[in-house]
Amino acid sequence: MILELISIILGGMTIGSALMVILSKHPIRSVLYLVITFFFISGHFILMNAQFIAVVNIIVYAGAIMVLFLFVLMLLNLNKVDERKTNHPISFTAVIAGGALLLVILAALKDGITFTNTIVKSDVGLVENLGTLLFSKYVVPFEVSSILFISAMVGAVLLAKREKQHID
Repeated sequence: MILELISIILGGMTIGSALMVILSKHPIRSVLYLVITFFFISGHFILMNAQFIAVVNIIVYAGAIMVLFLFVLMLLNLNKVDERKTNHPISFTAVIAGGALLLVILAALKDGITFTNTIVKSDVGLVENLGTLLFSKYVVPFEVSSILFISAMVGAVLLAKREKQHID
């Protein structure tokens, strides 16, 4: 009963902080709300007895990836004065990237995860089981998400480089 209550409260806080990522007008605040969202997601992993994934989520995503996102945002130097209207090819590319991300999420969730209050086996959170599952059953969504991250970083660098060329 207490675990269900904690899970519901943590879920509500996760959804609230994720909504703040989308609704925030300032990009730096959006990144900070995303860090908070990652911490809440790590709390969910701890409730599911996956401590290793929770720690990796905090170290890799809330630490390294968010620092990289902040660096890219500072590199872009986003100002309201310099903001241009988006054109159709960029919007089309964004729709394609969003669709690819949706496919990755659907592929990861196709089996459906159900929560029960039964006693969990002792080997559930082991790294060996995670590696076997990740590189056998979920290898395609794992690789597609890595390609999406790389393409997003390359796009941000190209946008920053184009801005710098226009200034010179």
